[in-house]
Amino acid sequence: MSRVAVVTGSNKGIGLEVVRQLCSKFHGLVYLTARDEERGRKAVQELEKEGLKPCFHQLDIDDQKSIEKLRDFLQEKHGGLDLLVNNAAIAYKAASTAPFGEQAENTIRVNYFGTLNVCKELFPLLRPHARVVNLTSYAGFLRNIPDEGLKTTLASPDLTVEKLSSLMEDFVKRAKEGKHGEGGWPNSCYVVSKVGVSALSRIQQREFLQDSRVDLVVNHVHPGYVDTDMTSHKGPLTVQQGLIPFIILLGETISRIRGAVSSVYAALLPPNIEEPKGAYIWHDKQIVDWVNGPLPSAH
Repeated sequence: MSRVAVVTGSNKGIGLEVVRQLCSKFHGLVYLTARDEERGRKAVQELEKEGLKPCFHQLDIDDQKSIEKLRDFLQEKHGGLDLLVNNAAIAYKAASTAPFGEQAENTIRVNYFGTLNVCKELFPLLRPHARVVNLTSYAGFLRNIPDEGLKTTLASPDLTVEKLSSLMEDFVKRAKEGKHGEGGWPNSCYVVSKVGVSALSRIQQREFLQDSRVDLVVNHVHPGYVDTDMTSHKGPLTVQQGLIPFIILLGETISRIRGAVSSVYAALLPPNIEEPKGAYIWHDKQIVDWVNGPLPSAH
């Protein structure tokens, strides 16, 4: 039986690069997914021109029926899943004139609840030794939450999915009322959504450790500030450049890590590893303490 990988939101940007690399490095079938079937199949055709053989399935993480269709397809066609990369997300541009409350509602619904819903439907399909990669961001670093009490709650080893989801809903409610700052939240919907994804990842790993299926591992990764549509092409790095440069001091050359390093690294972790599990992985594969860690030198 073939091993199976799914990458959400992967018709362009980092997701597409992850699919490209997995097609060469993952021993199994790799599914590129996209909301728009035409764009998704076009992306598959482009990879086929490179000699790669990705599969395609439509997926809109903001559509429960779409998620369920993918779940049923994977169950009927393959009987399970071995790798899930949760890449799909949205981000409002800085120049957006949409009301903050509207931005909060849409961003949290897609980035947090959409990811959560994908996990709820696909996690039962995970086979022993499966890997899950949740793309977060520098924005998802806990230190970006200004309120100490809120940070303590989000970092708690007793935090549940239900409590976390309630906190995400509280942010949206307060954002609509213009009172999110009073609740200890930052002025960034994207930050809150990605902190939510990171906190969710930690909960999921705790649950995996109690699962009867052996060696289930989830990590949350920061890919770096990349030249993609999501960053309005302001990121300094191409998706092929490992997503962040190391600047060698004293005038030496800037070297760039190739590939979607943190995502592919987490996706291909070998069987029965001790670490990383539930970890916050920086763009260069550095494990960062999500709760108390210092800010690495390069975002």
